[in-house]
Amino acid sequence: MASKFGLAGGIPERRVRPIWDAIDSRQFKNALKITTTLLSKHPHSPYALALKALILERMGKSDEALFVCLNAKELLYKNESLLMDDLTLSTLQIVFQRLDHLELATSCYEHACGKFPNNLELMMGLFNCYVREYSFVKQQQTAIKMYKLVGEERFLLWAVCSIQLQVLCGNGGEKLLLLAEGLLKKHVASHSLHEPEALIVYISILEQQAKFGDALEILTGKLGSLLMIEVDKLRIQGKLLARAGDYAAAANVYQKILELCADDWEAFLHYLGCLLEDDSSWSKENINAPIHPTKFVECKLTHLTDEVFDSCVSNASAFVQKLQGEESSNSLRNPYLAHLEIERRKYLFGKNNHDDLIEGLLQYYSRFGHLACFTSDVEAFIQVLSPEKKMEFLDKLMKNSNALSAVPTKALGQSITLLKTQELIGNMFRLSVGELEASALQMAELYCKNLPLSKDLDPQESMHGEELLSIVCNVLVQLFWRTRNLGYFVEAVMVLEFGLTIRRYVWQYKILLLHLYSHFCALSLAYERYKSLDVKNILMETVSHHILPQMLVSPLWADLSNLLKDYLKFMDDHFRESADLTFLAYRHRNYSKVIEFVQFKDRLQHSNQYLVARVEAPILQLKQSADNIEEEESILESLKCGIDFVELSNEIGSKVLTFNEDFQSRPWWTPTTEKNYLLGPFEGISYYPKENLGREANVRGTIERKSLLPRMIYLSIQSASVLHKDNSEINGSLADPKTSTELRTLLERYAKLLGFSLNDAIDVVVGASRGLNPFQAFGSDVIDWLNFAVFLNAWNLNSHELEQLGGECMHGGWHLVNSLLENYILGKVRSMEPLIHSPQGDFPMLVQIATEPLAWHGLVIQSCVRSCLPSGKKKKKSGSVDQSISSLSYAIRDAIQSLCGTLEEVAKWLQDQINSPEDKKMDNLVSSLQRNGQGEGPGQVLHLLETLMSSPNETVLGNRISEALRSWSPVDVARKIVTGQCTVLSEFCRICKSKIKSLRALKQQLAQV
Repeated sequence: MASKFGLAGGIPERRVRPIWDAIDSRQFKNALKITTTLLSKHPHSPYALALKALILERMGKSDEALFVCLNAKELLYKNESLLMDDLTLSTLQIVFQRLDHLELATSCYEHACGKFPNNLELMMGLFNCYVREYSFVKQQQTAIKMYKLVGEERFLLWAVCSIQLQVLCGNGGEKLLLLAEGLLKKHVASHSLHEPEALIVYISILEQQAKFGDALEILTGKLGSLLMIEVDKLRIQGKLLARAGDYAAAANVYQKILELCADDWEAFLHYLGCLLEDDSSWSKENINAPIHPTKFVECKLTHLTDEVFDSCVSNASAFVQKLQGEESSNSLRNPYLAHLEIERRKYLFGKNNHDDLIEGLLQYYSRFGHLACFTSDVEAFIQVLSPEKKMEFLDKLMKNSNALSAVPTKALGQSITLLKTQELIGNMFRLSVGELEASALQMAELYCKNLPLSKDLDPQESMHGEELLSIVCNVLVQLFWRTRNLGYFVEAVMVLEFGLTIRRYVWQYKILLLHLYSHFCALSLAYERYKSLDVKNILMETVSHHILPQMLVSPLWADLSNLLKDYLKFMDDHFRESADLTFLAYRHRNYSKVIEFVQFKDRLQHSNQYLVARVEAPILQLKQSADNIEEEESILESLKCGIDFVELSNEIGSKVLTFNEDFQSRPWWTPTTEKNYLLGPFEGISYYPKENLGREANVRGTIERKSLLPRMIYLSIQSASVLHKDNSEINGSLADPKTSTELRTLLERYAKLLGFSLNDAIDVVVGASRGLNPFQAFGSDVIDWLNFAVFLNAWNLNSHELEQLGGECMHGGWHLVNSLLENYILGKVRSMEPLIHSPQGDFPMLVQIATEPLAWHGLVIQSCVRSCLPSGKKKKKSGSVDQSISSLSYAIRDAIQSLCGTLEEVAKWLQDQINSPEDKKMDNLVSSLQRNGQGEGPGQVLHLLETLMSSPNETVLGNRISEALRSWSPVDVARKIVTGQCTVLSEFCRICKSKIKSLRALKQQLAQV
């Protein structure tokens, strides 16, 4: 390369170095100035042009950067001697990649490699391009060429990894693995292998083909010495033996692993599975483990006789006792959990040993009951017990609690474990209201009593007993659910805000508050709490489910826009950077990471949240501009009139969706994004019902329907322009017949997604508009049904087919939509209490109707009004056309009047709540917490905290905690709730008033017709 001789891209390096120094220090203007000087001396240097393009791109001048890059590319193609310079090509690649034109960089490298086929650096650059494009076949072909050129082991492994990726992530058949095996076998015969990662790749190729015997032979042979860590080698050996069906040998291997690493829980599960000849651990479902695996392994036991089972269990018990005897530190949990797992298997086999299992759980509590992980450790074992035996275990545990540890922190930990175990078993849902109140008060007292234990801790360290306030919150929310007494709900908020005043880093409190504020329609506060979690990187994928669904149906459009932009930016950045990480893994010969990075990228690309965000971001834009049809059409044009989203809708049925959300962090009352127990009547549920049954079908259907909206909105606007033939300034032609045909096709599809044929769906909406069918016929799909009615009316304006299908006449479609929107919205508004009295209710639904179906109906009206307005250049209308315009004008006036009246009533309802005195609303919240003097009802926990707050003992509690107690005020929390609700109400009111203003302007325009 030229740079080896003190040149960079054919230019002396001393002239280039100042440019790179300026770029690295982000002094782009200075860098551009130096580059301009350099180009004056080297005007035909592709490298100098590439540097200029790089600087322009960093300055945000993308178009200029692309133009300069293309000039450099053209020079390279003309001057073949410069193609030897990989430095120029790599600089161009950086710019092309950042400009989303990676194919141009690839073409440069392909051209260079074609001219200089034996240049290794150019071939590595080309391989890098294919890695970025995820072109696995071309990666393989390029790597093979490099291997043939220099015979290096790494290039062979690059080719083999590329083959694996074709099988795992591409469309390659498993026969390709034979090719990979053959390449490796030939290389081993002539050169052997020299890297541990190479051996692991070889074994994985054989394992994928179920050639476990061959893989074992290689592992135990000469090549096995490449694995220096004995335990790692044993783990691979044990897995291969188990998958080969040699369970006895595999059990011996796992026994050796446990003797070396007694706290390896996974190794014990495999050991026990091998003893019992159970292949559950090795099934394909478990090989590709989910992000959140289940807490215990399903097991197969029916194939064993009693004698064989007893013998296996006896051997396992003896080995576990040996491990327990050798464990001297009393800190390893695995040997004692192993005993519980053996008892669980015996119980599942039908040994009726529930008493032994309960006794084992009690012994585990005596050793590790003070640890925060106790309940998650024993959850799998408790769940197999019958409800009666669970209560028996809980009773015995409560009796044993009298002998708490003498160490205060351990005693506190044991007390918390008792409470968490009650939650786990579901006992809290069996207690009476009075017992729940007493329990909450007891936990709050325990928290206050143990505050001194944390006085010397750093603010960022977890305090002793922090979990107590979370459990208190759970109990208070359950009391609210049972009694519908708002005081309990407000008290739960107060307790958590109190906890955050003491220590502001507790993420568990923030998540609980986020959901409480969401339910209380104080979504601005919920979003603040979400932002305080400082969610970054992959957490945006696993944690954003706490706030995104609520924000999607809220009027806080600016915040929602930021949330979607941040999420999509992270995902898009990751997809770009993932290729860099993959190539880095190739360069560092970490081939298992190559596979991992590509599979992880695929998992994120199929994320259900990512697809939802991709669809919802443009829909938000459409909602924001729905009052101005010109802006709306501009947005639709930027979206290619929704065509790409229709294609997404077509593909979604065959796409594999991934669910990467961390639902374990959600509160009990909303275990998934689709479920909120507080919206329904009280049920005696268990605490841990975190099922995801049916989620995929629901999410898939939602994405499919939403993806159709942009195109249907566009077609509805076009269809509503029925008089454009006489208004050439607007369009110049009658609405294309294809518009009507396509809109009908999409309506049929939309109806099918709702579970009906087009005719049946029309009957449903017509019946609902006439009062023949109640709105309950819409079920939970009210928004979709109203959208359907809006688009149905727009289609009918141009096709006039509705009456032929048993529906309304041409202008009756207007009445259908007006009636549906007016009846539903006003029915909700007139039945809803002020938000300060009644959390959640139908407010989110009201917002969604006003900002989606009503907004789309408004766009149809705008399109019709525009078509009716005189342009000043039209020919004289015929009588029939004039009559048609007049008839349409009356229908549009009625629609405008209906929407205006509906929105005005909504705005009045909102304004009345906004104008309500703040003190009155605060009094309403505070009064809900006032005690009735009988020692029952809400406010008891808050009273205890206020007592502590009124006279903090600085000597006992320490300066930091005492100051925090003095700064906390329940009144400030109440004011914050009121302000948060007002923010949401004001935003919705602003949206409604904007729509009213737009409709009134349309009414004035229509008066000119």
